Amino acid sequence: MALAASPENVPLLVMVAKACEDEFELEDAKEFWERVLSLEPHNAEAQMGMARLLDFDGKTSEAILRVEVLCAQNPAIGEAWILRARLALKEGDAGDAREFYERAMGLDAGLRDEDLLERIVRAGGSKASGNERKKRLVMTGDGQYVEKFEEDDPEEDDGETEGMDAVMARELGLEFSKKGEVKFEDVGGMEAVKENIRMKIIYPIEKPELFKAYGKKAGGGVLMYGPPGCGKTLLAKATAGEIESNFLSVGLHQVLDMYIGQSEQKLHQIFELARKYAPTVLFFDEVDALAADRRDMRQSAGRGLINQLLAEMDGANGENEGVLILGATNAPWHLDSAFLRPGRFDRLLFVPPPDLEARKEVVRIHAREKPVVNLEEDVLAKKTDGFSGADLRAVFDQAVESTMEEAMKKGKVIPVTGKMLAKTAKQVKPSTRKWFESAKNYALYANQSGFYDEVLEFMGIKK
Repeated sequence: MALAASPENVPLLVMVAKACEDEFELEDAKEFWERVLSLEPHNAEAQMGMARLLDFDGKTSEAILRVEVLCAQNPAIGEAWILRARLALKEGDAGDAREFYERAMGLDAGLRDEDLLERIVRAGGSKASGNERKKRLVMTGDGQYVEKFEEDDPEEDDGETEGMDAVMARELGLEFSKKGEVKFEDVGGMEAVKENIRMKIIYPIEKPELFKAYGKKAGGGVLMYGPPGCGKTLLAKATAGEIESNFLSVGLHQVLDMYIGQSEQKLHQIFELARKYAPTVLFFDEVDALAADRRDMRQSAGRGLINQLLAEMDGANGENEGVLILGATNAPWHLDSAFLRPGRFDRLLFVPPPDLEARKEVVRIHAREKPVVNLEEDVLAKKTDGFSGADLRAVFDQAVESTMEEAMKKGKVIPVTGKMLAKTAKQVKPSTRKWFESAKNYALYANQSGFYDEVLEFMGIKK
């Protein structure tokens, strides 16, 4: 094999890594990308490859952080901006996605992706985001590209009163949803989970006077955990909609800063914003990245960030009444135990893979705007027990790709049939199985407090 004869041949390693990705041999792809980065730490293709794998593994926030670093180091790489646009759209930041897409077009018009642009526009990205002043790439005298702010046009001021979203966009660039934008009716199925949220979150917020009568304050922290791709983020947005509160979504990439002390300052600003505009649902996605066990980072600057987050949740730096802190994680066992004590993330909520009704809804959503005929969502939903939303998307993607191959040969549109989707579903393995394999061990042998009893109950295991 050529690679055995030349194990440090970076172009060859890149080619093999891409081939592994194409064949969905993701562990092998990760190994080859890591080998490339060990040889060339700033290799753009390897950085993008690792970002794609992180995103596929449900670690979108970490993927975004990698691409942001890449764009800062190499702002003239159009492919990086396209990838950043895809990730931003996936996170619901349509305005940012449009801005990143336009930057890519300014660098290389050959990267044009009409399908991506259409999805950005449908999601609301009709113009560049207001999260920051517009930037453009300018070539300096030595042939390097740098980012320059465009001058503000005073005539563009629409005269609207600056609200929470404007303040947030200018200062922190967080995802923001206005009151009531998404509600439980927009989340298909999962009735048991919704009722659990109502009992643990919504009713106490809706009836604060009863809480006060018992010496309790509305607010606090709830940790949602479960397999990746099962709707934790959507449930968080819907929870905010149900209680008519503002919604702030915080990712790892929006907090971390390369300068000492700045990450803690950003985190404090985020909490101050939530307090100022309470009632607010403050949602931390992939919270284990921010709240990892401090025993694993004795010499790391991350300890300071964790201590800051603990202090903010305790209300040591400000009153948290009316601020509901929601966290989502695929690995609650990696959180520092200090976060699970009363007054912090003292309520754990297990979000399992979508139930039958939810899978029917997901099937209907993925069938939209595709040439699907004879769709039997009931049949497909029954055949995909244990599938996450991402797994169901993979079923449609693979069926569409197979059909497109035939369509390209015949030069006409060939519909995707319900039978083809059912056949493809047999070939896709639910990604949740691996998660349950790990969760089972923790639930059986590291569950003295009973935190993970819901996992055992879902799996039909008695302690």
